Amino acid sequence: MQKNKYEIDMCQGTIMDKLITFALPLMLSGILQLMFNAVDIIVVGRFSGSQALAAVGSTTALINVFTNLFIGISLGSNVLAARLYAAGKEKEMSEVVHTSIAMALVSGVAMGIIGVLFAGPALEVMGTPEDVIGQSVLYMRIYFLGMPFFMLYNYGAAILRAVGDTRRPLIFLVISGCINAGLNLFFVIALHMGVAGVGIGTVISQFVSCVLVLRCLHRSETCYQLHFSELKMQKKYLWQIFRVGVPAGIQSMVINFSNALLQSSVNSFGSIAMAG
Repeated sequence: MQKNKYEIDMCQGTIMDKLITFALPLMLSGILQLMFNAVDIIVVGRFSGSQALAAVGSTTALINVFTNLFIGISLGSNVLAARLYAAGKEKEMSEVVHTSIAMALVSGVAMGIIGVLFAGPALEVMGTPEDVIGQSVLYMRIYFLGMPFFMLYNYGAAILRAVGDTRRPLIFLVISGCINAGLNLFFVIALHMGVAGVGIGTVISQFVSCVLVLRCLHRSETCYQLHFSELKMQKKYLWQIFRVGVPAGIQSMVINFSNALLQSSVNSFGSIAMAG
């Protein structure tokens, strides 16, 4: 089976060195993904005032409830792909890749629609104050419009990590993170777009990371090469992905749901308290 220079073979060399080389980019990627929303909060808090800061901050916990559910499910794709790749089952590996990417696209579009339609009611249930709920709904709707890109990146990255490549997903996140920070500053400082600006900047940066990871898969000359014409969800693989991924997703979602309840309590004190 053809490999590339980015793949880490755990069966060759010192185990500790391999584990560190594999795990360090993985940990940094997780931190960088959390920083996307943090950068939005920092920029609006510094340049758009306390209400904009409260508006963006009020959505973080609620957004994380949904995104972490599907990030957890992507673990199912990661585990299944890793198992097939290690077993040398190239045909099945290719089918899992195309099933995973197709599922990411469908679930991303579904999440985007749900987020746009129910952002207002969800924030009302959380007791978001009237003086910031308009900006909160605007930011959350823009953010959810980028869900297809977010999902495609995470599932594409899960495939790369399954074959031992944790460096390129990190590189793609670093690039998109820098773009996110730059666009946030441009939209907020130069164009005075406030929460809409940081939302749009985040969506564009997620689009960039999505394009980079899909391009990487498409150009790889391996069994996990992505052919867009072959995108198809196969039930036998969906079940195996869900069997591993859904429990992981629910576990992550429950943890973030507690944060959403805490945010709801903070909301009851008004926008000044929300802004810290």
